[in-house]
Amino acid sequence: MRTINAKLDIENNRSHLLGDMANLIDNTSGKDARAATDAKAAQADRAQRHPEKQKNPDSPILRKPKWIRVKAPVSKGYQETAAIMKSNKLNTVCEEAGCPNIGECWEKKHATMMIMGDTCTRACAFCNVRTGMPNPLDPDEPKNVGTSVAQLGLNHVVITSVDRDDLSDGGAQHMADVIAATRRLSPGTTIEVLTPDFLRKENAEDIVIDAKPDVFNHNLETVPRLYLSIRPGARYFNSLKLLDHVKDRDPSMFTKSGLMVGLGEAKEEIMQVMDDLRAARVDFLTIGQYLQPTRKHAAVDRFVTPEEFKSLERIAYAKGFLMVASTPLTRSSYHAGDDFEKLRAARTKGLSAS
Repeated sequence: MRTINAKLDIENNRSHLLGDMANLIDNTSGKDARAATDAKAAQADRAQRHPEKQKNPDSPILRKPKWIRVKAPVSKGYQETAAIMKSNKLNTVCEEAGCPNIGECWEKKHATMMIMGDTCTRACAFCNVRTGMPNPLDPDEPKNVGTSVAQLGLNHVVITSVDRDDLSDGGAQHMADVIAATRRLSPGTTIEVLTPDFLRKENAEDIVIDAKPDVFNHNLETVPRLYLSIRPGARYFNSLKLLDHVKDRDPSMFTKSGLMVGLGEAKEEIMQVMDDLRAARVDFLTIGQYLQPTRKHAAVDRFVTPEEFKSLERIAYAKGFLMVASTPLTRSSYHAGDDFEKLRAARTKGLSAS
């Protein structure tokens, strides 16, 4: 009975997940009718998830080039990961954001925990996470996250959250509690946090920094010119200041940030963001292709080629980043464990050379 229920849960989640990924999936199984049914079921869900976007005009969704299309997640490892997340009542950004890499990552039992609920108080034009007034924090969540990390046997875990502008500290203490519980229940696991910006939450970020994650990640997401249309609830220089402050408070902590491309930014603007991040002493930069979740979200301006991503990687390394991940499917937590080991090795090599 438990196995049957787990399978039913997976099937119930399929329409939500595939609706977000419908234009990414290479449907080699030939189940076109099933995919169409899933897409229709997801349409109503999207309206509930993003009520603030329903008045937006529809934007065309461009056909994805071959270097971006992925296969639908169907493996045994994927199903086992989904069951563990469900049994511990956890959300993942992999599901909520419709990540194209979910099949590959979950097959390896790599999942990015999304804490503090499934509803965000912001309404970024690029993001597929539900928008609205969140529920109260779950006091059992720190323990549940730590338990899941131990059950999955993770060497490295990425913990992110929705924005919680409704909380006096933006959820900083809750994130620190999750870090502490994960350390206690899975002591061999290195921890990476992908934080909100804690805008107007004075000194809240210090609570997270003092919890001693191994990596402090906060994404700039796009170039400053596009903030008002793409990330209207955030402030570019506040995000830069946050990353710089991490190094002021703990110079040994690794810092990381990410950019989406394909939103209409110029190459010169990307290079300026790189310079700004290096001035803030950021160690690790990720760059990936923006993919439009629905017709109500910001439109893709263009698909950046793999060759262009490689060029951006070379430029970023030349500017002094210890680690750069720059591919069309790169996301903040994609291959995060392997990349953390490379990041640590790069610092060690640099210290030895000096």
